[in-house]
Amino acid sequence: MLSVRSLSISAGPAGKRIVDELSFDLAPGDMLALVGESGSGKTMAARSILGLLPAPLVTTPDSEIRFDGYDLTRLEPKTLRAIRGAQVGMVFQEPMVSLNPAITIGEQMAEGLRLHRRMPRAEIRDRSLAMLERIQIKDPGKCLVAYPHEFSGGMRQRIMLASVMLLKPRLLIADEPTTALDTLVQRDVLDLMTELTRENRTAVLLISHDLGMVSHYVDNVVVMREGKAVEQGNSAEVLHSPRHEYTRRLVDALPKRSAGGSRAASSGDPLIEISNVVIDYPGRRRLFTRTEPKRAVDGVGLTIRRGETLALVGASGSGKTTLGRAIVGLVKPSSGTITFLGKTIANGRSVDARAQRRDMQIVFQDPYSSLDPRQRIADIVAEPLKLDAGMDGRKRTIRVDEIFDEVGLTRELLQRFPHELSGGQRQRVAIARAIARRPAFVVADEPVSALDMTVQKQILLLIRSLQERYGFACLFVSHDLGAVEQVADRVAVMQDGRIVEIGDRDDVFDNPQHPYTRSLLDAAMLIDRRFADGAGAKRAAVQ
Repeated sequence: MLSVRSLSISAGPAGKRIVDELSFDLAPGDMLALVGESGSGKTMAARSILGLLPAPLVTTPDSEIRFDGYDLTRLEPKTLRAIRGAQVGMVFQEPMVSLNPAITIGEQMAEGLRLHRRMPRAEIRDRSLAMLERIQIKDPGKCLVAYPHEFSGGMRQRIMLASVMLLKPRLLIADEPTTALDTLVQRDVLDLMTELTRENRTAVLLISHDLGMVSHYVDNVVVMREGKAVEQGNSAEVLHSPRHEYTRRLVDALPKRSAGGSRAASSGDPLIEISNVVIDYPGRRRLFTRTEPKRAVDGVGLTIRRGETLALVGASGSGKTTLGRAIVGLVKPSSGTITFLGKTIANGRSVDARAQRRDMQIVFQDPYSSLDPRQRIADIVAEPLKLDAGMDGRKRTIRVDEIFDEVGLTRELLQRFPHELSGGQRQRVAIARAIARRPAFVVADEPVSALDMTVQKQILLLIRSLQERYGFACLFVSHDLGAVEQVADRVAVMQDGRIVEIGDRDDVFDNPQHPYTRSLLDAAMLIDRRFADGAGAKRAAVQ
């Protein structure tokens, strides 16, 4: 159905090549994945099929993209528009960006049918309602008149998929369709995509850096690096017996459980004690009414010991981030107590609260949003040190240089702004700022959720090494069970604001007691367990 030959994409006729001599084939009903790190050219290769390359990128004259016998690179724009959407559909990486926030879901779903199928309004509505029911939207009629912001990330991705599949395209391009979704929602979206495409024998071109997901869903894989295909073939063979050094490096970067099990730090003295904490968000005020308040955290109690890493896992909306923010004083609990070093953490702007916060830091999920875009990196990292009266400007500069060495960044980056760094570099800067004052406790909120596998490995190893060096305790908030398995000493599982299970990492992963924990582990797509050694071998045999 799709045959790509010698596809090259460059920045202008004589510019740098983003994709270089890429070739692959895709048959009806098959799934092929383009995998690689950010910047490898996989998304641009996929966009070129639909003629959606951003300026100044262009395909070179010798490139050939044949779909159903037509060379798409040589079609007139009008002819290509007739194929785009009707025959070839695309699900973009971020549905909130690709769905128009000013137009209702019903109007957006109807657009393709109206343009390509010329159906009457009543039939379009009936088909849209049937598709929304098919993707398990609870109230399809209400959904049609709602707007994208009224839905969660997983629901938006379902709606985007439904809009594309309404036209029953022969080829579906899915660009990172599950990035930043939690484990359960990720599996639901992928299962739904697989079912819909099988019903219509739709071929799927999947763009991803998630090797675990690729190993579970995809028939064939093309590994890309710097615009070139370095290895391709059956996904099981490529990912379990990689031949190219780069593919081996990607597979090796997958999180693996350390053979030594949980560290002795888990038996240390209590650092933070949380007792029956409840956190309610007030309802939103409407014109004449107010919506019902939402209980984000419901009677949680747990202890974090000195030097340990406690992982807090659960689906999106389970209250993980809210609890982490409450511990460092960014959210005020409705009731319950939180003690740090034996003292109750005060809410508000008291002197005691500020003193306690100097020993508690947080690494936010999105470093690009949490780093001031107007400050240079040196000023961002030095800012917490200004609270130390014993440090003058020279001492702060020396400390910042030391911290940069510790987090593996070159000092030439100190005079740059956040937008001039890569995602991994920005995350290292966020970690550097958090450890600048040598805190006793750090909250790491989804620190690797949107990073490539090799960068994820570097950040996880960095957090572990810094913790061993300085002995701080860490609350590791994540829905990525692979990352949790690598860094955690203990694991607490959170569902609907409550802790449903807590225990040593090996016990929770190898012998889960609660049904929700078992469902999270069943949904996890971690190919490293199949060839992990040591403590992970037991789970590999079970899976």
